[in-house]
Amino acid sequence: MNAKKIIVATLLMGTLFISCNQLKSNTAAGNDQKVENKITSTTNNMTTTKAKTIQLTRADFLEKVANFEKNSEEWVYLGDKPAIIDFYADWCGPCKMIAPILEELAQEYEGKLYIYKVDTEVEQQLAAEFGIRSIPSLLFVPMKGAPQMAQGALPKDALKQAIDEVLLKN
Repeated sequence: MNAKKIIVATLLMGTLFISCNQLKSNTAAGNDQKVENKITSTTNNMTTTKAKTIQLTRADFLEKVANFEKNSEEWVYLGDKPAIIDFYADWCGPCKMIAPILEELAQEYEGKLYIYKVDTEVEQQLAAEFGIRSIPSLLFVPMKGAPQMAQGALPKDALKQAIDEVLLKN
């Protein structure tokens, strides 16, 4: 592990974080959610597009992120840009705290990385496959190498540092 990764990992792990440690078990399984990655607004006959986080189902994950069923021996990232995957639930207070920060980061880093969201209430199987026991849990997925998991509602500056130094290697 190189020095930058050690520094960022230490920062992420040493940062005071808040998380929900129990996953609720009342789920409406099978609810399909639309995948949205853009918000378009029109003001004074001018259309602007802002990046938005992208909701993932298990099927989307296997297609866009990693097909761990097909390749169970090693992690093979399928994306064309680094990603952050937020495992969350609607009832989780810390998840609600971090959601607007992730939306801001999706706009700030538009075209440079993906920010995905996985609702652990709807996607219980995927959450179980990743051993999610505390939410929010953030999976940082670089273009090459293994992903790294962080738990809790990390502050924006810690997230930006992880993005810049681990995912984008700036």
